[in-house]
Amino acid sequence: MKYKINDQIPDCEVFQLIDGNPKKFQINNFFKDNKSILLGMPGAFTSVCSNKHLPSYKDNIDKIRSKGVDKVFCISVNDPYVMNAWAKTSKVENEIIMLADPYGDFANKLGVLVNKDAKGLGMRSNRYTMIIHNKIIKYIALEEDTGICEISSAEKVISKI
Repeated sequence: MKYKINDQIPDCEVFQLIDGNPKKFQINNFFKDNKSILLGMPGAFTSVCSNKHLPSYKDNIDKIRSKGVDKVFCISVNDPYVMNAWAKTSKVENEIIMLADPYGDFANKLGVLVNKDAKGLGMRSNRYTMIIHNKIIKYIALEEDTGICEISSAEKVISKI
């Protein structure tokens, strides 16, 4: 990862599905004047992302909010339609804001873009969780491999908030 604690989160265009239409946003604006958590995941509907990482935050959302976190975001190298469908299927649409990094631009800027061609996935993001206060990175939990969700899980990150 190119960024470290106390760096400002990089800016980049990302997408979100709003009222059925993809809308482009500058990611940096999502983190202005708030305390947020950003979940970086390799892919929507993939096994570890869908069975461990995302559910760990859904299941602990009340604890997370009680620690003063205003928003929880999830970003993946997928299109906004897929991210929206994943939110609905996972029942997180009212709790976690799903962002699409369809070209891997944000993952590349962070330095977490990984090649998963061997698994038929193409370029993806490594798995991580960040705590961000007013655009400044306050904590980073970067997994060594995309197939692992240990230090980036809600259970591990809650104590760092």
